Amino acid sequence: MITIVDYGMGNLGSIQNMFKRIGLASLVTGEPAKVAEARKILLPGVGAFDNAMQRIEASGLRGILDRKALVERVPVLGICLGMQLLTRSSEEGVLPGLGWIAAATRRLPAREGLKVPHMGWNAVDQVRSDALTRDLPGEPRFYFVHSYCVSVDDPADSLLRTTYGITFDAAIRRGNIFGAQFHPEKSHRFGMQLLANFGRL
Repeated sequence: MITIVDYGMGNLGSIQNMFKRIGLASLVTGEPAKVAEARKILLPGVGAFDNAMQRIEASGLRGILDRKALVERVPVLGICLGMQLLTRSSEEGVLPGLGWIAAATRRLPAREGLKVPHMGWNAVDQVRSDALTRDLPGEPRFYFVHSYCVSVDDPADSLLRTTYGITFDAAIRRGNIFGAQFHPEKSHRFGMQLLANFGRL
């Protein structure tokens, strides 16, 4: 069972539908007691960094999420804003992030001919092999919608990278903590494979 954390900011229905399509059981919940029982956690996110951190703190989920990720070390996957929340800070706001991965979230710079937010399909390059990104079909590409991007301190934490004006981390991992800047639930067979891989961890 994959627990999809509902803190009021995420594309919850489409994520759960994708899990259902690939035959994986999932639960959407914002109840701290149920999150405390999770064996695998997906942290979604659509919106602003500070608002998301405020909601996580106000919901009573922060301490539980810290324990699940850092003490119990259950697999956690943050997607889109959820990946940015894994970092220590974001240029979008002033509040600290969860800080589970040594990384910073920065604004995508404006480049001539490239609009921000970055919206659409982009090819990715695999930095290293990993259980999350194994068996991606063909030349993998994913669907992105974002104005901020993540840069890890340690290159060993990068799994996938992509380029949109600049090159940035598209997927990351530190131990049991995973992040994907793109939307796997909107990325067809590529996203299905990645989520199936997460479900098998």
